[in-house]
Amino acid sequence: MNTTLQYDGIVHRCREIFLKKTADYGTSWRVYRPISVADQIYIKARRIKTIQEKGIQRIGDDIRSEFEGIFNYCIIGLIQLQSADDAAEQWPVDKVAGLYADLSNKAKGLMEDKNHDYGEAWREMSQESFVDLILAKVLRIKQIIANEGKTQISEGIDANFFDIANYSIFGLILIEEGNHK
Repeated sequence: MNTTLQYDGIVHRCREIFLKKTADYGTSWRVYRPISVADQIYIKARRIKTIQEKGIQRIGDDIRSEFEGIFNYCIIGLIQLQSADDAAEQWPVDKVAGLYADLSNKAKGLMEDKNHDYGEAWREMSQESFVDLILAKVLRIKQIIANEGKTQISEGIDANFFDIANYSIFGLILIEEGNHK
């Protein structure tokens, strides 16, 4: 198990999906405010939780695709946070690809630093815990937004998007390994 290689493979797959959708739809997501991105992540995480609890799903997208979508929405959220003053709604695919690479590399660097300190404890966690952590982080983002972006002691919206991105990758790694459905 080489976490870095697994991480890179999953990000590559998520990036391919993201760029194909960007080619199809353009950068229509540029209109999203942070609350809208948080809500998109919330919807996907709630769907995973519902599938976990009921044991069945009634539409085609599986848990894997929902985790991939969560990762991609985190990238959208991070792009939007750093580009909030840019009024342009349509960007070329190559610009988006560069931003995606930069932000996914930052997420990977954070993951590697935390893996060093925590000893890859996430490998012993349940998929349910990843979903609960994602939902908690989304609620934190919503509270920070309600507080007009101000925190007294806590990390900001961006740190929560990075953590959610990494939880989704961990979930995907464990699915690939057959440890989670």
